Amino acid sequence: MDDALAFSALVLALSGQLVQEIHTSVSQQGFEDLRPAHGFAFARISAGGATTADLAEHLGVTKQAAAQLVEELVRKGYVERHPHPHDARARLLGLTETGRAATRAADQAARAAVAPWREELGQARFSELVADLTLLAPPGPIRPAW
Repeated sequence: MDDALAFSALVLALSGQLVQEIHTSVSQQGFEDLRPAHGFAFARISAGGATTADLAEHLGVTKQAAAQLVEELVRKGYVERHPHPHDARARLLGLTETGRAATRAADQAARAAVAPWREELGQARFSELVADLTLLAPPGPIRPAW
């Protein structure tokens, strides 16, 4: 396998493992009604300024699919809609306290999930890896600012 294919396979495998570990931990912390897709939505909503259309673009789904997801998260008490200050037709999305609690649980789970990687690589190499991946990550509202 060449380096490009190896890199792709490894990043995908690590990503899948990370998503599953976060999801399992979040579920065990009392948020059994959430799916991994909800976490990707929470990441965009928590960055601020998100409408359903923004969420659709972030998730790579249709506006209708995003609207259904938002409706589900509103119904479950994780998300709320607010008037948009510049567009009467749009609504800004925000996390409720329950949504923020789920996000904190996911953040804690993410730290725990990558702790073995940090231990295996050592702090210096782990920090270098984070810096390198930051260079490769696409720009957007949820990209880390460091």
